[in-house]
Amino acid sequence: MKLLYEGKGKQVFLTDDPDLVVFRFKDEATAFDGVKKESFGGKGEMCAQITEILMSLLEKNGVQTHFVRRLSPNEVLVKRCSMLPIEVVVRNYSAGSIAKNLGLKKGIKFPFPIKDIFYKSDELHDPMLNDDRAVALGFVTFEELKVLYTSALKVNDVLTNFLLEKGIILADFKLEFGKFKDSILLADEITPDSMRLWDKDTLEPFDKDRFRFDLGDLLAGYRLFLEKIST
Repeated sequence: MKLLYEGKGKQVFLTDDPDLVVFRFKDEATAFDGVKKESFGGKGEMCAQITEILMSLLEKNGVQTHFVRRLSPNEVLVKRCSMLPIEVVVRNYSAGSIAKNLGLKKGIKFPFPIKDIFYKSDELHDPMLNDDRAVALGFVTFEELKVLYTSALKVNDVLTNFLLEKGIILADFKLEFGKFKDSILLADEITPDSMRLWDKDTLEPFDKDRFRFDLGDLLAGYRLFLEKIST
């Protein structure tokens, strides 16, 4: 397969079908725009399996995604989308940048999900946007933003309820979207790399914050999360 693109967490390969590409998840973990990085054997396989489980769950609940099927332990087949240059973050609890920037205590539950959008740029450190800026700069239209927000909130409803049944709080998460033919699809991945996941009783993290802030073994957290959502 010919390599099309390589990012921090995965490689993207062309296939014989121009409408399909292969995601190969890597074992590397990065934080702080790549300043901190380390390889964890088996991480890629767990991320591929988690993406398969959660994308399949979302499809069954009416969310259109680019996911087709898992091909191997660390590879998934997906529809080849033209990616939108923004990412949508949904926040149910205070954590990360919103807590830091606004001086909030970590773990405050918001009265409703907060939606933020950011321009995808490692060089600029993913600056925050608002609707007017995103549209004025030509990244999306107002109609497309409505689709993104509707899909993001649907994802939040489905995953929040599913994970709570497993004893997990979905504190926040990041989504990326792409255009495929005449549709806007949920794309990229859904893994602990892009979510904050806390144990309902202890608030212990299962996500990449374990690596970011040295809160525990990364693989142990991902493995426990995978076990919980697999049963």
